[in-house]
Amino acid sequence: MAEISQSGGMASSRTRVRSKKLSTRIDMTPMVDLAFLLLTFFILTTTLNKLNVMQIAMPDKPDITNPPPEVNGKQVLTLILDAGDKIYWRRETGNAKFESMSMSHDLINKLLLTKKTEIEKMLVIVKPTNRSKYKNLVNIVDEMTIAKVERYCIVDVTAEDEQLILAIH
Repeated sequence: MAEISQSGGMASSRTRVRSKKLSTRIDMTPMVDLAFLLLTFFILTTTLNKLNVMQIAMPDKPDITNPPPEVNGKQVLTLILDAGDKIYWRRETGNAKFESMSMSHDLINKLLLTKKTEIEKMLVIVKPTNRSKYKNLVNIVDEMTIAKVERYCIVDVTAEDEQLILAIH
């Protein structure tokens, strides 16, 4: 509340009579209370951003006594992610020539679905280069989830793969 205080006192006979100065004092307590109530209300009623988390099943550490089963090279689809949202892919392993395509939802989905019908028990090997973007890797994993590709792995790109990519340029 606002309060006006007056200074009282009698003027002496020798001094001039001056006008009384009024000072105002505003009590800020109710406004501070209201600010904290509003702050508390907004903090308690807002929802925080929910994280979008992708579940990836990671295998256990390899057992030396029980090596993983061999994979037939004809069941493998290799995807190499490169700069400029480029994807290089090939079927089978070895020195087969890579084909190039752009990072497009429709193209990736079509490729995965086509190869899934052609290749029984398909294994997709994803090899991101140092020049690729992390979001492209996430998009590839999303597309494999959409296409229901059950077997895939993410590995480092090899020097041989880099040379085959350079041959395409």
